[in-house]
Amino acid sequence: MAHALGLGRRGMGKCWPNPAVGCVLVQGGRVVGRGWTQPGGRPHAETQALDMAGDLARGATAYVTLEPCAHHGKTPPCADALIAAGVARVVAPLPDSDPRVSGQGFDRLRKAGIAVTTGVLADRAALDHAGFFLRVEQGRPWLTLKLAMSLDGRIATATGESQWITGPQARLAVHGLRNSHDAVMVGGGTARADDPSLTVRGFGNVPQPARVVVSRFLDLPLLGTLARTARDTPVWLCHGPDASAELQKTWDGLGARLIPCALRAGRVDPASLMAALGQAGLTRVFCEGGGQLAASLLAADLVDELQVFSAGVAIGAEGLPGLGALGVEKLALAPHFALVDVSVEGGDVRHVWRRAAATG
Repeated sequence: MAHALGLGRRGMGKCWPNPAVGCVLVQGGRVVGRGWTQPGGRPHAETQALDMAGDLARGATAYVTLEPCAHHGKTPPCADALIAAGVARVVAPLPDSDPRVSGQGFDRLRKAGIAVTTGVLADRAALDHAGFFLRVEQGRPWLTLKLAMSLDGRIATATGESQWITGPQARLAVHGLRNSHDAVMVGGGTARADDPSLTVRGFGNVPQPARVVVSRFLDLPLLGTLARTARDTPVWLCHGPDASAELQKTWDGLGARLIPCALRAGRVDPASLMAALGQAGLTRVFCEGGGQLAASLLAADLVDELQVFSAGVAIGAEGLPGLGALGVEKLALAPHFALVDVSVEGGDVRHVWRRAAATG
């Protein structure tokens, strides 16, 4: 199962709105087939593993990281494929919470005489599939918030200089995080100040995440990198209902996808934003700031994981803080997270924090 989970993670960020599933087929103590959900969501992991195993699938045990699907979508049910292949046993950590599946895959396998074992490495699988479950059950994707800051919590100098606070190894780690998410998201201020590309680099020819910019008025550079490349790599613009109709038409003409969101306290409402991204099929979103967007997401209790990169440099109080105002008056009301990992990335330190209930 650990091997199957590792395979499934290869599909993270590439197979939404489907879950990133892994499958290993074992016959006589030997792996005879393996697979993971492919870019775009198909073929599914079970189909890949069965194709690799061929006739050796008969009588084998299938280790699958999520309940095999039982509904007809763009592909036939994987439960039926396992039955047709003559698999003797299926081991899966968790049921699929999608109401089109939810227990029906296991029932179909058992009725066909296949032994089903559940609960194996369930906590690890629940964390791997958390984004898929959140989208199905709550209508929003998993949200990872990245903060790359100085020792004193600054993301730029008073003049706005921010490249580079952290070193090359930390930046490569950030590209790895982009690669494992469906979308990379920034606020309009960051898009205007940094003219970012928001693409994955350093990992070969991989599918690129959608690039999401949150901008109430769509007042973004029309000659910037995102505008110039919107037809090559998806650009999604989440805007308020009062965004200029002319700018909406212009960005649509450039190839961007426009996503209207409700407002709250004069800004794009974080809950509306995340619901819209969930409706669009995203399961995992990687937010890279800036400070106002990060603060609004934290204040709305929508951040599931924090990836914090701390550099050995001090900028001072006049620098730009990593987070905007949160309005916290009592420490007990501040957002709290549980530390799950600490590592060194070159000359920087990386801390990973998660909701207490999602520490895995």
